[in-house]
Amino acid sequence: MSVIAYIKRELLDRSTLFFTALALCSGLALWWLRGEEAFRVAAYSSGMLVLMIAPIILIAMVISCYVRKLLPTKHVERWLGSESGLRGLAVAMLGGMVTPGGPFAAFPLVVGFYRAGASFEICVAYLTSWTVLGLNRVLIWELPFLGFDFVLLRLLISLPLPIIAWMLAKLLTRQRNA
Repeated sequence: MSVIAYIKRELLDRSTLFFTALALCSGLALWWLRGEEAFRVAAYSSGMLVLMIAPIILIAMVISCYVRKLLPTKHVERWLGSESGLRGLAVAMLGGMVTPGGPFAAFPLVVGFYRAGASFEICVAYLTSWTVLGLNRVLIWELPFLGFDFVLLRLLISLPLPIIAWMLAKLLTRQRNA
């Protein structure tokens, strides 16, 4: 696939175009309503944010591509495919729990696994686990601020959520494919 075809297929999709248009309209509205100085401050702040986040996104996307190319599809399908069952669910939940970082790290990994053969329901379970059971967040934020009893109870209540999400995704996938 040529670079131009890849850019057209991957980068110029509807969501990219929508958010580009939204950013341009927001910038114009800011300039019109608050003036040039407010626009410059916002543009500088957003530029600094992009510079701070870009390396994380770049590394995560490289890892996503490596996952896709390094892991043979048959192994990914065996461990994370639609026939992986409870083993796949357990791997997804554990993976989601131990994945550090924010969405800039987790989502490219999911894309890599999904394109390498992981099933939709396993990816849903992974993201749900990462969202509600993430140990990094628990250790750094929740325990110091909320205390052990609160965090333990929250984790116990949240533990079934990736399982429920996996089951619902599996059900919806079957209905859609039927």
